[in-house]
Amino acid sequence: MLLWRNTVELGAANTPGSYLAVTPSPQEEPQLVALDIDGTIVDREGRLPDSVREAVHRVCQAGVPAVLATGRGVTGAIGVHEELGLPAGLLVVSNGSVLAHSDPLRVVSRHTFDPSHVIDEVLRIHPQARIAVEEVGVGFRVSKHFPDGELAGEIHVEPVEELKATPATRIIVRDPDASPDVFVELANQLGMTGVTYFVGWSAWLDIAPRGVTKASGLQEACDMLGILASSVLAIGDGNNDIEMLRWAGRGVAVGDALEQVRAAADAVTADFDDGGTAVELNRWFG
Repeated sequence: MLLWRNTVELGAANTPGSYLAVTPSPQEEPQLVALDIDGTIVDREGRLPDSVREAVHRVCQAGVPAVLATGRGVTGAIGVHEELGLPAGLLVVSNGSVLAHSDPLRVVSRHTFDPSHVIDEVLRIHPQARIAVEEVGVGFRVSKHFPDGELAGEIHVEPVEELKATPATRIIVRDPDASPDVFVELANQLGMTGVTYFVGWSAWLDIAPRGVTKASGLQEACDMLGILASSVLAIGDGNNDIEMLRWAGRGVAVGDALEQVRAAADAVTADFDDGGTAVELNRWFG
């Protein structure tokens, strides 16, 4: 069992720029580090700070697995895995719908659902929405092209009826001309039973099989590795990180995360631009 000892509090808890400092003792070192990618490891333009790369390198030097847990698909995550210089290991991708191994790159497990009803309801309420269905390890099949750079891998435009025809690990709903608030209301109107969904930082809705989250994917990885959830250090910044932060023995939100993400965390580190992820990792692997 991993025991976390809070020793010093700097600033108000769970507010941007505040940090609940922890002084680790050797026996408390995490046995696994779970890291979100966007807004945690890389910025919105995909740039990886040297401080984060170096901090993750120290995690690996300590012999502790560093597992990427991301909303990206396999094709979008593997490049970051390689840029970090991580050894061969597991990746939790597609918000937990897919568990992959990096070398050789392969899918270990996947969870699917029938997307037809959800797609019908989305387009009934928001006809101008763009729909993407993930093709694991390949890319996406889409109803219309998404803005450049938002989806990784091969992109194929197909009729909506074809997108509905096969089980999916997840679907993405997007409208570049709408606001995030519109998509919060869309999610409320859908009342989506039988699936798990996350509203992104833009007009983006990510829909996965029921009960599937980064936490469930990480639990699957931990079961394979023989590691307890209580021994995991997890860092994230988005709505799709909330379950992961609550599940982990120590869940840490990046300082400029949304309020509800910070509220779900055990501690809040510095903002991304102030090296928050590296600050937290260096407390354990400095």
